[in-house]
Amino acid sequence: MYLGLDLGTSGVKALLIDENQTVVGSGTGTLDISRPHSGWSEQDPSHWIKATEDAIQALKATHGKELAAVKGIGLSGQMHGATLLDANDQVLRPCILWNDTRSHEEAAELDRDPRFRALSGNIVFPGFTAPKIVWVKNNEPEIFAKLRRVLLPKDYLRLWLTGEHVSEMSDAAGTSWLDVGKRAWSADLLAATGLDTSHMPSLVEGTDVSGVLKADLAARWGMGSTVVVAGGAGDNAASACGMGTVGEGHAFVSLGTSGVLFAANSAYLPNPESAVHTFCHALPDTWHQMGVILSATDALNWYAGITSRKPAELTGELGDELRAPTGVTFLPYLSGERTPLNDSTIRGSFHGLEHASDRATLTQAVLEGVAFAFRDCLHALAAAGTKLERVTAVGGGSRSTYWLKAIATALNIPVDVPADGDFGAAFGAARLGLIAAEKADPRAICAAPATDYTIEPETRLTAEFDAAYNRYHNLYPALKGVQS
Repeated sequence: MYLGLDLGTSGVKALLIDENQTVVGSGTGTLDISRPHSGWSEQDPSHWIKATEDAIQALKATHGKELAAVKGIGLSGQMHGATLLDANDQVLRPCILWNDTRSHEEAAELDRDPRFRALSGNIVFPGFTAPKIVWVKNNEPEIFAKLRRVLLPKDYLRLWLTGEHVSEMSDAAGTSWLDVGKRAWSADLLAATGLDTSHMPSLVEGTDVSGVLKADLAARWGMGSTVVVAGGAGDNAASACGMGTVGEGHAFVSLGTSGVLFAANSAYLPNPESAVHTFCHALPDTWHQMGVILSATDALNWYAGITSRKPAELTGELGDELRAPTGVTFLPYLSGERTPLNDSTIRGSFHGLEHASDRATLTQAVLEGVAFAFRDCLHALAAAGTKLERVTAVGGGSRSTYWLKAIATALNIPVDVPADGDFGAAFGAARLGLIAAEKADPRAICAAPATDYTIEPETRLTAEFDAAYNRYHNLYPALKGVQS
């Protein structure tokens, strides 16, 4: 048996698979986000441990015998979070999360240093880890003075699981400290933020062994004494391993809290000016590019909260047949936006409201706004040298067929829906645990699932969607002028 642990923004998922990669069972633990100020987003790392314990205990309650047979654990996690530790590995402050934008000035300052784009292959975004450390240095000097180690969220879990300070290439690539082409920490980039390599965990590939599960945890969970923990992956790379998106030309669209248009590459192809992320993949000698939007299902969940309805209820009101866009446009910039805008201060809006704009009209606009944000990402990927001909859908939002129809039509490419199964980040992490434990061939293990059905673009609505996208595209500069 092999266990995948996925530390998300809203919870931890533990997923158990057998040697045939059949899902045996799962458990979850919930998490909340603290937003003490506008643009801030934090979590207490101790809550990650509790949520992980809850997820594993839920799994043990239903599949204790199978849990006892685990040989390998893989980790997946939300990226970019700054977990600050002192010399005794004690947490110094709440973790600053991926969607926290307080360090936008520090990010801009670092980005003006040409070494960052040249070595990391990316714009220094406010959500990345390095500018958060500079913010702490500037605003919480007493914390910075005690800082001895910076860990990413899933790597803090690894420390708890194994006692080892280790990260891996895909997650490390999102810090702005990694030389992504060389797959190694850059002493120059670290020095530019007041750190050195001693502040960093050691690096392994996602398929490698990073440590062994501590004896007390193994005993508590009823496991053996030699359970290995794989390097694992950042959440998007883990999802790619779960979806089999590991070879040239393979791509997926992820409708999670944030949204991702992800393409695997066999070579390092940086193009920072496009605001596309170019990161290491979890597999050796593999990279990936992705366009990232900060609010995907998060936008629908926000609207659901306002209307006191469940997201599925809102999308269900639209029916099965894709509708032509109305005159209402939604910009999903609730936490700013990454690709292609790199704008942490912009905020969202509805435009074109009238008396006839009912709840369903606004739901439709929210779904279309996210679809158009993905279209922005599609254009950015093309500018970075990656042209997508089809994508596979993944993430909680992909359960909405209506939403997938809107995305297929907005992008004008087919969207494949995998056969029933859980092929997300936790599954990808479990696959990495299997590879590390058995020294298995990564590409043989990370095969793509069968396609259940394909959603084709609805060409009868192409002209209407093109016109609606043009309205969407033209609203950003107008909104920016008002909000500046």
